[in-house]
Amino acid sequence: MANILKYVQHLIAGFNKGWWFIAGISALALGTIGAFLPVLPTTPLIILAAFCFSKSSPRLQAWLENTKTFGPLITDWRETGAIAPKYKFMAVSMMAATFIASAVFGASGLILLIQAVGMSLGAAYVLTRPNS
Repeated sequence: MANILKYVQHLIAGFNKGWWFIAGISALALGTIGAFLPVLPTTPLIILAAFCFSKSSPRLQAWLENTKTFGPLITDWRETGAIAPKYKFMAVSMMAATFIASAVFGASGLILLIQAVGMSLGAAYVLTRPNS
């Protein structure tokens, strides 16, 4: 057991700047795609990208935080944990649309149950954040 813990600690320590950078670029790419596709959540991915860049590239972090599109999202989240009402509406609407599409396209009852529970928890979290 001790060897496993040492191995896990070694893996975590190995998650260096390069891996944080790759994670940040990936989150930013997915978040940008999510701005156009309703199935990807833009705001959490952009916040994740900013966090990853804080560990790997202060220059990219500063750039992301100063963009007109994503800067206010990051600032609101960092300062108060707030989500703007329009983004709350978009998030909950996309969850509902995804659930309805799953039902229309014949997803199994188990899948619909899992989606209902997961999306309800996600919606509850989003809706209980302060408004920015």
